Amino acid sequence: MMMIWGSGWAWWQAGLMWLGMIAFWVLLIWLIYALVTRAIGRQPGRGEQPGGGDARQILDERLARSEIDVEDYQRLRAVIEDSAGSRTRAGSGQ
Repeated sequence: MMMIWGSGWAWWQAGLMWLGMIAFWVLLIWLIYALVTRAIGRQPGRGEQPGGGDARQILDERLARSEIDVEDYQRLRAVIEDSAGSRTRAGSGQ
């Protein structure tokens, strides 16, 4: 006879079981949320600024890495803004 002290669980064993179950579901829900938000963030056209926001960001990063100097940065920035302006004017029917 192995169950001399009773057949039930101790209170701390049941508490650990509940904590483990809650932690499992929280982690599972967080994982699903992270995967969904990451997939949505990678869709093309979502979160982009109108008029070449990505090109400006790349240009800023190139300047920060010293791949281009300030004169090239200003020249390329003007080209990007001019092309963005012509696209918005053409798209608006003006």
